Amino acid sequence: MNAPERLPPLPDPAMQAIFERQAATAQRLRTSSARERIAKIRRLRDAVIAHTADWYVAAQQDFRKPPGEVDLAEILPVCLEANEAIRHLKKWMKPKRVWPTLLTLGTRSHIQYVPRGRCLIIGPFNYPLNLTLGPLISAIAAGNTAIVKPSELTPATSKLIGQVVREVFAEDEVAVFEGEASVAQALQVLPFDHVFFTGSPAIGKLVMAAAAKNLASVTLELGGKSPTIVDASADLALAASNIMWSKFANAGQTCIAPDHVYVHASVKEAWLACCAAELKRAYGASMAQQQASPDFGRIVNPRHAARLAALLDDATSRGARVALGGGVIEADRFIQPTLLDQVPADARIMQEEIFGPLLPVIAYTDLDAVIRDINAGPKPLALYLYSRTEAHIDAVLAQTASGGACINHALMQYLNSNLPFGGINNSGIGNAHGHFGFKAFSHERGVVRTRFSFAATAFKAGATAPLVRKLVKAGLRFL
Repeated sequence: MNAPERLPPLPDPAMQAIFERQAATAQRLRTSSARERIAKIRRLRDAVIAHTADWYVAAQQDFRKPPGEVDLAEILPVCLEANEAIRHLKKWMKPKRVWPTLLTLGTRSHIQYVPRGRCLIIGPFNYPLNLTLGPLISAIAAGNTAIVKPSELTPATSKLIGQVVREVFAEDEVAVFEGEASVAQALQVLPFDHVFFTGSPAIGKLVMAAAAKNLASVTLELGGKSPTIVDASADLALAASNIMWSKFANAGQTCIAPDHVYVHASVKEAWLACCAAELKRAYGASMAQQQASPDFGRIVNPRHAARLAALLDDATSRGARVALGGGVIEADRFIQPTLLDQVPADARIMQEEIFGPLLPVIAYTDLDAVIRDINAGPKPLALYLYSRTEAHIDAVLAQTASGGACINHALMQYLNSNLPFGGINNSGIGNAHGHFGFKAFSHERGVVRTRFSFAATAFKAGATAPLVRKLVKAGLRFL
Protein backbone atom coordinates (compact mmCIF):
# COMPACT_ATOMS: atom_id res chain seq x y z
CA MET A 1 0.00 0.00 0.00
CA ASN A 2 1.39 3.40 -0.99
CA ALA A 3 2.18 5.89 1.75
CA PRO A 4 -0.10 8.96 1.73
CA GLU A 5 1.30 12.03 0.00
CA ARG A 6 2.84 14.50 2.45
CA LEU A 7 1.08 17.83 2.15
CA PRO A 8 3.17 21.02 2.37
CA PRO A 9 2.74 23.20 5.46
CA LEU A 10 0.03 25.82 5.10
CA PRO A 11 0.78 29.55 5.17
CA ASP A 12 0.39 31.08 8.61
CA PRO A 13 -2.01 34.02 9.10
CA ALA A 14 0.77 36.59 8.76
CA MET A 15 1.81 35.23 5.36
CA GLN A 16 -1.76 35.06 4.17
CA ALA A 17 -2.53 38.58 5.35
CA ILE A 18 0.49 40.14 3.66
CA PHE A 19 -0.12 38.19 0.47
CA GLU A 20 -3.71 39.46 0.36
CA ARG A 21 -2.64 43.04 1.10
CA GLN A 22 -0.17 42.88 -1.77
CA ALA A 23 -3.03 42.22 -4.22
CA ALA A 24 -4.23 45.83 -4.04
CA THR A 25 -0.67 47.14 -4.23
CA ALA A 26 0.07 44.97 -7.28
CA GLN A 27 -2.97 46.42 -9.03
CA ARG A 28 -1.86 49.97 -8.21
CA LEU A 29 1.71 49.31 -9.39
CA ARG A 30 0.51 48.32 -12.85
CA THR A 31 0.32 52.02 -13.68
CA SER A 32 3.46 53.07 -11.79
CA SER A 33 5.89 55.21 -13.76
CA ALA A 34 9.55 54.60 -14.52
CA ARG A 35 10.39 57.50 -12.21
CA GLU A 36 8.56 55.89 -9.27
CA ARG A 37 10.21 52.50 -9.81
CA ILE A 38 13.66 54.03 -10.26
CA ALA A 39 13.31 55.95 -7.00
CA LYS A 40 12.64 52.71 -5.12
CA ILE A 41 15.53 50.91 -6.78
CA ARG A 42 17.84 53.80 -5.92
CA ARG A 43 16.74 53.69 -2.27
CA LEU A 44 17.38 49.95 -2.14
CA ARG A 45 20.84 50.35 -3.69
CA ASP A 46 21.75 53.12 -1.27
CA ALA A 47 20.57 51.06 1.71
CA VAL A 48 22.72 48.13 0.60
CA ILE A 49 25.77 50.41 0.37
CA ALA A 50 25.02 52.05 3.72
CA HIS A 51 25.16 48.63 5.40
CA THR A 52 28.50 47.61 3.85
CA ALA A 53 30.19 47.03 7.21
CA ASP A 54 27.18 45.02 8.39
CA TRP A 55 27.35 42.75 5.32
CA TYR A 56 31.00 42.03 6.17
CA VAL A 57 30.05 40.99 9.70
CA ALA A 58 27.10 38.88 8.59
CA ALA A 59 29.10 37.05 5.90
CA GLN A 60 31.87 36.37 8.38
CA GLN A 61 29.39 34.94 10.86
CA ASP A 62 27.68 32.76 8.28
CA PHE A 63 30.71 31.20 6.55
CA ARG A 64 33.76 33.40 7.03
CA LYS A 65 33.40 34.97 3.62
CA PRO A 66 36.27 37.45 3.18
CA PRO A 67 35.34 41.15 2.87
CA GLY A 68 36.93 41.27 -0.58
CA GLU A 69 34.57 38.56 -1.81
CA VAL A 70 31.62 40.36 -0.19
CA ASP A 71 32.54 43.49 -2.12
CA LEU A 72 33.14 41.75 -5.44
CA ALA A 73 30.51 39.02 -5.45
CA GLU A 74 27.74 40.37 -3.21
CA ILE A 75 27.53 44.17 -2.96
CA LEU A 76 28.94 45.15 -6.35
CA PRO A 77 26.62 42.93 -8.47
CA VAL A 78 23.55 44.25 -6.63
CA CYS A 79 24.66 47.84 -7.20
CA LEU A 80 25.43 47.17 -10.87
CA GLU A 81 22.02 45.53 -11.31
CA ALA A 82 20.38 48.56 -9.72
CA ASN A 83 22.37 51.02 -11.85
CA GLU A 84 21.48 49.13 -15.03
CA ALA A 85 17.78 49.43 -14.21
CA ILE A 86 18.10 53.08 -13.19
CA ARG A 87 19.75 53.94 -16.52
CA HIS A 88 17.57 51.91 -18.86
CA LEU A 89 14.18 51.30 -17.22
CA LYS A 90 12.38 54.04 -19.12
CA LYS A 91 13.44 52.44 -22.40
CA TRP A 92 12.59 48.92 -21.19
CA MET A 93 9.07 49.97 -20.20
CA LYS A 94 8.34 51.66 -23.51
CA PRO A 95 5.91 49.65 -25.70
CA LYS A 96 7.67 48.01 -28.63
CA ARG A 97 6.10 48.65 -32.03
CA VAL A 98 5.91 45.67 -34.39
CA TRP A 99 5.21 45.55 -38.12
CA PRO A 100 1.86 44.23 -39.31
CA THR A 101 1.66 41.01 -41.28
CA LEU A 102 -0.11 40.62 -44.61
CA LEU A 103 -3.36 39.67 -42.89
CA THR A 104 -3.16 42.58 -40.44
CA LEU A 105 -2.40 45.38 -42.88
CA GLY A 106 -4.21 48.49 -41.75
CA THR A 107 -3.64 47.78 -38.05
CA ARG A 108 -1.10 49.02 -35.53
CA SER A 109 0.50 46.53 -33.13
CA HIS A 110 2.82 46.75 -30.17
CA ILE A 111 4.16 44.70 -27.26
CA GLN A 112 3.24 46.04 -23.85
CA TYR A 113 5.32 45.07 -20.81
CA VAL A 114 2.87 44.30 -18.02
CA PRO A 115 3.86 43.46 -14.43
CA ARG A 116 3.25 39.82 -13.58
CA GLY A 117 1.76 40.79 -10.21
CA ARG A 118 2.63 39.15 -6.90
CA CYS A 119 6.02 37.43 -7.01
CA LEU A 120 7.87 35.04 -4.74
CA ILE A 121 11.69 35.16 -4.62
CA ILE A 122 13.48 32.27 -2.92
CA GLY A 123 17.16 33.03 -2.41
CA PRO A 124 20.13 30.64 -2.01
CA PHE A 125 22.82 30.45 0.64
CA ASN A 126 25.98 30.73 -1.44
CA TYR A 127 25.63 34.40 -2.46
CA PRO A 128 22.67 35.35 -0.28
CA LEU A 129 22.78 39.12 -0.80
CA ASN A 130 23.52 39.11 -4.54
CA LEU A 131 21.19 36.28 -5.56
CA THR A 132 18.27 37.47 -3.42
CA LEU A 133 18.27 41.23 -3.90
CA GLY A 134 19.38 41.06 -7.56
CA PRO A 135 16.09 39.39 -8.61
CA LEU A 136 14.21 41.75 -6.31
CA ILE A 137 15.55 44.72 -8.28
CA SER A 138 14.23 43.13 -11.49
CA ALA A 139 10.85 42.52 -9.85
CA ILE A 140 10.59 46.15 -8.71
CA ALA A 141 11.73 47.42 -12.11
CA ALA A 142 8.92 45.45 -13.75
CA GLY A 143 6.32 46.91 -11.35
CA ASN A 144 5.57 43.91 -9.12
CA THR A 145 5.13 43.24 -5.45
CA ALA A 146 7.33 40.58 -3.88
CA ILE A 147 7.65 38.27 -0.92
CA VAL A 148 11.27 37.29 -0.31
CA LYS A 149 12.44 34.11 1.41
CA PRO A 150 16.20 34.28 2.04
CA SER A 151 18.17 31.14 2.88
CA GLU A 152 17.93 29.67 6.34
CA LEU A 153 21.53 28.44 6.01
CA THR A 154 22.92 32.00 6.27
CA PRO A 155 20.88 33.40 9.18
CA ALA A 156 22.99 36.50 9.82
CA THR A 157 22.82 37.66 6.21
CA SER A 158 19.15 36.72 5.93
CA LYS A 159 18.34 38.79 9.00
CA LEU A 160 20.16 41.78 7.51
CA ILE A 161 18.32 41.34 4.19
CA GLY A 162 15.06 41.59 6.12
CA GLN A 163 16.25 44.71 7.92
CA VAL A 164 17.30 46.45 4.70
CA VAL A 165 14.09 45.57 2.87
CA ARG A 166 11.97 46.88 5.74
CA GLU A 167 13.94 50.15 5.67
CA VAL A 168 13.02 50.68 2.03
CA PHE A 169 9.61 49.07 1.46
CA ALA A 170 6.25 48.71 3.17
CA GLU A 171 5.19 45.09 3.62
CA ASP A 172 2.30 45.47 1.21
CA GLU A 173 4.92 45.95 -1.53
CA VAL A 174 7.93 43.88 -0.45
CA ALA A 175 7.98 41.58 2.57
CA VAL A 176 10.60 39.19 3.91
CA PHE A 177 9.92 35.89 5.68
CA GLU A 178 12.88 34.21 7.33
CA GLY A 179 12.96 30.69 8.71
CA GLU A 180 13.51 27.07 7.79
CA ALA A 181 12.68 25.37 4.50
CA SER A 182 9.14 24.82 5.75
CA VAL A 183 8.56 28.58 5.42
CA ALA A 184 9.39 28.43 1.71
CA GLN A 185 7.14 25.39 1.32
CA ALA A 186 4.26 27.19 3.01
CA LEU A 187 4.72 30.28 0.84
CA GLN A 188 4.54 28.16 -2.30
CA VAL A 189 0.99 27.14 -1.46
CA LEU A 190 -0.10 30.73 -2.13
CA PRO A 191 -1.15 31.52 -5.73
CA PHE A 192 1.74 33.78 -6.73
CA ASP A 193 1.86 35.08 -10.28
CA HIS A 194 5.58 34.34 -10.66
CA VAL A 195 8.19 32.40 -8.69
CA PHE A 196 11.92 33.10 -8.97
CA PHE A 197 14.06 30.38 -7.39
CA THR A 198 17.82 30.02 -7.17
CA GLY A 199 19.19 26.71 -5.91
CA SER A 200 19.78 23.09 -6.80
CA PRO A 201 18.07 21.19 -9.63
CA ALA A 202 16.54 18.77 -7.11
CA ILE A 203 14.77 21.54 -5.18
CA GLY A 204 14.02 23.38 -8.42
CA LYS A 205 11.86 20.45 -9.52
CA LEU A 206 9.85 20.73 -6.29
CA VAL A 207 9.46 24.49 -6.74
CA MET A 208 8.26 24.01 -10.31
CA ALA A 209 5.78 21.32 -9.23
CA ALA A 210 4.37 23.61 -6.53
CA ALA A 211 4.09 26.52 -8.99
CA ALA A 212 2.29 24.27 -11.47
CA LYS A 213 -0.55 23.78 -9.01
CA ASN A 214 -1.29 27.50 -9.37
CA LEU A 215 -0.15 27.69 -13.02
CA ALA A 216 2.39 30.29 -11.93
CA SER A 217 5.26 31.11 -14.26
CA VAL A 218 8.75 30.36 -12.96
CA THR A 219 12.34 31.41 -13.36
CA LEU A 220 14.66 28.69 -12.10
CA GLU A 221 18.35 29.51 -11.70
CA LEU A 222 19.85 26.10 -10.93
CA GLY A 223 23.28 24.51 -11.32
CA GLY A 224 24.81 21.27 -12.46
CA LYS A 225 28.22 19.89 -13.31
CA SER A 226 29.81 22.67 -15.37
CA PRO A 227 32.72 21.26 -17.39
CA THR A 228 35.98 23.01 -18.23
CA ILE A 229 38.38 22.09 -21.04
CA VAL A 230 42.07 23.03 -21.23
CA ASP A 231 43.47 21.99 -24.60
CA ALA A 232 47.09 21.63 -25.69
CA SER A 233 47.16 25.15 -27.20
CA ALA A 234 45.90 26.92 -24.06
CA ASP A 235 47.78 29.57 -22.13
CA LEU A 236 48.43 27.33 -19.12
CA ALA A 237 49.25 30.10 -16.66
CA LEU A 238 46.05 31.94 -17.59
CA ALA A 239 44.00 28.74 -17.38
CA ALA A 240 45.45 27.92 -13.96
CA SER A 241 44.91 31.37 -12.45
CA ASN A 242 41.36 31.67 -13.83
CA ILE A 243 40.26 28.18 -12.86
CA MET A 244 41.80 28.30 -9.37
CA TRP A 245 40.09 31.64 -8.71
CA SER A 246 36.71 30.68 -10.15
CA LYS A 247 36.69 27.27 -8.46
CA PHE A 248 37.92 28.14 -4.98
CA ALA A 249 36.34 31.56 -4.43
CA ASN A 250 33.59 31.21 -1.83
CA ALA A 251 35.15 27.81 -0.98
CA GLY A 252 33.79 26.40 -4.22
CA GLN A 253 30.17 27.18 -3.38
CA THR A 254 29.38 28.85 -6.71
CA CYS A 255 26.76 27.56 -9.15
CA ILE A 256 28.84 28.50 -12.22
CA ALA A 257 32.20 27.32 -10.82
CA PRO A 258 34.11 24.72 -12.86
CA ASP A 259 32.93 21.32 -11.62
CA HIS A 260 35.61 19.22 -13.34
CA VAL A 261 38.42 19.91 -15.81
CA TYR A 262 39.39 18.01 -18.95
CA VAL A 263 43.09 18.71 -19.57
CA HIS A 264 44.97 17.49 -22.62
CA ALA A 265 47.35 14.76 -21.50
CA SER A 266 50.34 16.49 -23.10
CA VAL A 267 50.00 19.56 -20.84
CA LYS A 268 48.37 18.11 -17.73
CA GLU A 269 51.47 18.01 -15.52
CA ALA A 270 52.58 21.48 -16.58
CA TRP A 271 49.09 22.82 -15.90
CA LEU A 272 49.00 21.16 -12.46
CA ALA A 273 52.32 22.82 -11.64
CA CYS A 274 50.82 26.20 -12.57
CA CYS A 275 47.83 25.41 -10.34
CA ALA A 276 50.08 24.57 -7.39
CA ALA A 277 51.89 27.88 -7.77
CA GLU A 278 48.61 29.77 -8.02
CA LEU A 279 47.14 28.13 -4.90
CA LYS A 280 50.33 28.85 -2.97
CA ARG A 281 50.16 32.50 -4.00
CA ALA A 282 46.47 32.84 -3.17
CA TYR A 283 46.10 30.88 0.06
CA GLY A 284 49.53 29.63 1.19
CA ALA A 285 51.61 26.51 0.60
CA SER A 286 50.61 24.32 3.55
CA MET A 287 47.27 23.16 4.84
CA ALA A 288 47.82 25.17 8.03
CA GLN A 289 48.48 28.34 6.04
CA GLN A 290 45.41 27.76 3.90
CA GLN A 291 43.21 27.15 6.95
CA ALA A 292 44.49 30.37 8.49
CA SER A 293 44.15 32.38 5.28
CA PRO A 294 41.69 35.27 5.61
CA ASP A 295 40.92 34.86 1.90
CA PHE A 296 39.55 31.30 2.04
CA GLY A 297 36.02 30.84 3.38
CA ARG A 298 34.23 27.92 4.97
CA ILE A 299 31.56 25.46 3.95
CA VAL A 300 28.16 26.80 4.95
CA ASN A 301 27.31 24.17 7.59
CA PRO A 302 28.50 20.83 9.06
CA ARG A 303 26.12 18.78 6.90
CA HIS A 304 27.56 20.16 3.67
CA ALA A 305 31.12 19.78 4.99
CA ALA A 306 30.43 16.13 5.81
CA ARG A 307 28.96 15.59 2.33
CA LEU A 308 32.12 16.96 0.69
CA ALA A 309 34.36 14.88 2.95
CA ALA A 310 32.36 11.81 1.93
CA LEU A 311 32.79 12.66 -1.77
CA LEU A 312 36.54 12.95 -1.27
CA ASP A 313 36.74 9.65 0.68
CA ASP A 314 34.68 7.84 -1.94
CA ALA A 315 36.89 9.09 -4.78
CA THR A 316 40.17 8.15 -3.10
CA SER A 317 38.82 4.76 -2.02
CA ARG A 318 38.10 4.04 -5.69
CA GLY A 319 41.61 4.91 -6.78
CA ALA A 320 41.64 8.68 -7.30
CA ARG A 321 44.98 10.37 -6.60
CA VAL A 322 45.16 13.61 -4.62
CA ALA A 323 47.27 15.89 -6.80
CA LEU A 324 46.94 18.95 -4.55
CA GLY A 325 45.36 19.46 -1.13
CA GLY A 326 43.13 16.74 0.26
CA GLY A 327 42.93 17.95 3.87
CA VAL A 328 39.65 18.06 5.79
CA ILE A 329 38.82 19.51 9.21
CA GLU A 330 35.09 18.94 9.54
CA ALA A 331 34.86 20.62 12.94
CA ASP A 332 36.00 23.87 11.31
CA ARG A 333 33.97 23.24 8.13
CA PHE A 334 37.32 23.49 6.33
CA ILE A 335 37.90 21.59 3.10
CA GLN A 336 41.35 22.27 1.65
CA PRO A 337 41.49 23.39 -1.99
CA THR A 338 41.89 20.00 -3.64
CA LEU A 339 42.67 18.71 -7.13
CA LEU A 340 42.01 15.04 -7.81
CA ASP A 341 43.63 13.05 -10.62
CA GLN A 342 42.66 9.68 -12.11
CA VAL A 343 39.12 9.82 -10.72
CA PRO A 344 37.08 6.82 -11.89
CA ALA A 345 33.88 7.60 -13.76
CA ASP A 346 31.73 5.74 -11.24
CA ALA A 347 32.92 7.84 -8.27
CA ARG A 348 30.16 9.87 -6.62
CA ILE A 349 32.10 13.07 -7.24
CA MET A 350 31.69 12.48 -10.98
CA GLN A 351 27.93 11.96 -10.64
CA GLU A 352 26.86 14.70 -8.19
CA GLU A 353 27.23 18.46 -8.34
CA ILE A 354 30.24 19.11 -6.09
CA PHE A 355 29.55 22.67 -4.85
CA GLY A 356 32.73 22.81 -2.84
CA PRO A 357 36.54 23.11 -3.17
CA LEU A 358 37.15 19.71 -4.80
CA LEU A 359 38.18 19.64 -8.47
CA PRO A 360 38.52 16.41 -10.50
CA VAL A 361 41.09 16.59 -13.32
CA ILE A 362 40.58 14.31 -16.32
CA ALA A 363 43.35 13.75 -18.86
CA TYR A 364 42.20 13.46 -22.49
CA THR A 365 43.66 13.06 -25.96
CA ASP A 366 40.53 13.21 -28.14
CA LEU A 367 38.40 16.38 -28.03
CA ASP A 368 35.52 14.59 -29.76
CA ALA A 369 35.43 12.11 -26.87
CA VAL A 370 35.25 15.00 -24.40
CA ILE A 371 32.34 16.51 -26.32
CA ARG A 372 30.54 13.15 -26.29
CA ASP A 373 31.12 12.88 -22.54
CA ILE A 374 29.71 16.37 -21.92
CA ASN A 375 26.67 15.65 -24.09
CA ALA A 376 26.00 12.38 -22.25
CA GLY A 377 25.16 14.28 -19.05
CA PRO A 378 22.51 16.87 -18.18
CA LYS A 379 23.00 20.28 -19.81
CA PRO A 380 25.20 22.37 -17.48
CA LEU A 381 24.77 25.96 -16.37
CA ALA A 382 28.21 26.94 -17.67
CA LEU A 383 30.92 25.60 -19.95
CA TYR A 384 34.49 26.88 -20.08
CA LEU A 385 37.16 26.34 -22.73
CA TYR A 386 40.78 27.46 -22.67
CA SER A 387 42.19 27.25 -26.17
CA ARG A 388 43.99 29.24 -28.83
CA THR A 389 42.76 26.95 -31.60
CA GLU A 390 39.75 28.42 -33.38
CA ALA A 391 38.66 25.04 -34.75
CA HIS A 392 38.44 23.67 -31.20
CA ILE A 393 36.50 26.71 -30.00
CA ASP A 394 34.06 26.43 -32.90
CA ALA A 395 33.60 22.69 -32.37
CA VAL A 396 32.87 22.95 -28.65
CA LEU A 397 30.41 25.83 -29.07
CA ALA A 398 28.63 24.18 -32.00
CA GLN A 399 28.39 20.67 -30.59
CA THR A 400 27.49 21.25 -26.93
CA ALA A 401 24.68 22.96 -25.03
CA SER A 402 24.95 24.93 -21.79
CA GLY A 403 23.28 27.87 -20.09
CA GLY A 404 26.28 30.08 -20.84
CA ALA A 405 29.83 29.67 -22.05
CA CYS A 406 33.13 31.46 -21.64
CA ILE A 407 36.29 31.16 -23.73
CA ASN A 408 39.69 31.71 -22.09
CA HIS A 409 38.14 32.94 -18.86
CA ALA A 410 35.60 31.88 -16.26
CA LEU A 411 32.55 33.47 -14.61
CA MET A 412 32.72 36.46 -16.97
CA GLN A 413 29.43 35.53 -18.65
CA TYR A 414 27.74 36.32 -15.33
CA LEU A 415 29.29 39.78 -15.09
CA ASN A 416 28.01 41.11 -18.43
CA SER A 417 24.49 42.38 -17.74
CA ASN A 418 23.87 42.72 -21.49
CA LEU A 419 23.90 38.92 -21.75
CA PRO A 420 21.06 36.66 -20.63
CA PHE A 421 22.05 34.64 -17.57
CA GLY A 422 20.27 31.36 -17.07
CA GLY A 423 20.37 27.62 -17.52
CA ILE A 424 18.88 25.13 -19.92
CA ASN A 425 16.76 22.15 -18.88
CA ASN A 426 18.38 20.65 -15.77
CA SER A 427 20.41 23.80 -15.11
CA GLY A 428 17.48 26.20 -15.21
CA ILE A 429 14.54 27.82 -16.95
CA GLY A 430 14.42 31.46 -17.98
CA ASN A 431 16.97 34.26 -17.77
CA ALA A 432 18.00 37.00 -15.37
CA HIS A 433 20.05 40.22 -15.23
CA GLY A 434 19.40 43.61 -16.73
CA HIS A 435 16.79 43.75 -19.47
CA PHE A 436 16.41 39.96 -19.30
CA GLY A 437 15.54 40.15 -15.61
CA PHE A 438 13.00 42.89 -16.31
CA LYS A 439 11.40 40.68 -18.96
CA ALA A 440 11.41 37.65 -16.62
CA PHE A 441 9.15 39.59 -14.23
CA SER A 442 7.01 41.05 -17.03
CA HIS A 443 4.27 39.64 -19.22
CA GLU A 444 4.76 40.59 -22.87
CA ARG A 445 1.22 41.42 -23.96
CA GLY A 446 0.49 41.70 -27.66
CA VAL A 447 -1.81 44.62 -28.47
CA VAL A 448 -3.49 45.35 -31.83
CA ARG A 449 -5.30 48.58 -32.65
CA THR A 450 -7.49 48.21 -35.72
CA ARG A 451 -8.35 50.91 -38.24
CA PHE A 452 -8.72 48.88 -41.41
CA SER A 453 -7.79 45.24 -41.82
CA PHE A 454 -8.03 42.93 -44.81
CA ALA A 455 -8.64 40.01 -42.45
CA ALA A 456 -11.51 41.83 -40.70
CA THR A 457 -13.03 42.72 -44.07
CA ALA A 458 -12.72 39.12 -45.22
CA PHE A 459 -14.37 37.78 -42.11
CA LYS A 460 -17.21 40.27 -42.51
CA ALA A 461 -17.74 39.35 -46.15
CA GLY A 462 -17.37 35.65 -45.48
CA ALA A 463 -14.36 33.48 -46.24
CA THR A 464 -16.18 31.79 -49.13
CA ALA A 465 -17.14 35.01 -50.93
CA PRO A 466 -15.72 34.95 -54.50
CA LEU A 467 -13.83 38.24 -54.17
CA VAL A 468 -12.32 37.20 -50.84
CA ARG A 469 -11.18 33.86 -52.24
CA LYS A 470 -9.52 35.58 -55.21
CA LEU A 471 -7.71 37.98 -52.89
CA VAL A 472 -6.55 35.12 -50.63
CA LYS A 473 -5.25 33.13 -53.59
CA ALA A 474 -3.45 36.19 -54.89
CA GLY A 475 -1.92 36.73 -51.47
CA LEU A 476 -0.72 33.13 -51.24
CA ARG A 477 1.45 33.66 -54.29
CA PHE A 478 3.50 36.21 -52.35
CA LEU A 479 4.07 34.11 -49.21
